[in-house]
Amino acid sequence: MGDVVGRGVDERPVGIDELLERVRAGFERIAPREAYEAARGGDALLVDIRYAALRERDGLIPGALVVERNELEWRLDPQGSHRAAEATGHGLRVVVICNEGYASSLAAESLRRLGLSRATDLVGGFQAWRAAGLPVASGAGAEV
Repeated sequence: MGDVVGRGVDERPVGIDELLERVRAGFERIAPREAYEAARGGDALLVDIRYAALRERDGLIPGALVVERNELEWRLDPQGSHRAAEATGHGLRVVVICNEGYASSLAAESLRRLGLSRATDLVGGFQAWRAAGLPVASGAGAEV
């Protein structure tokens, strides 16, 4: 009774820092320049999960699929009825991007649980992308 889904009865509750550490230990995260090159070469789908106000304020990554965090699993599940056209299969390399690289780690783990075994996230998020001098387009009028 009171057991949380996904956590066994014998496991103790963890704080967010420990949870992030555990999640990140399960996959290799990707740096901004590597993500840029992978997307440019057609080897990765960049998925921006930042909320609209951040996209409007800071801009967009050209070519990235914009999906609100609360819709991510439905839009990226290759078997889902609400999937995006880009959700072509479980072997798809998805790079999830949030603002600073925290929420994206948890989102990538969720996608991995759906069978997207190559899902990962961007170290440092959008802010690291921009700091690396990678392309950013105006966020005005961005659609979800």
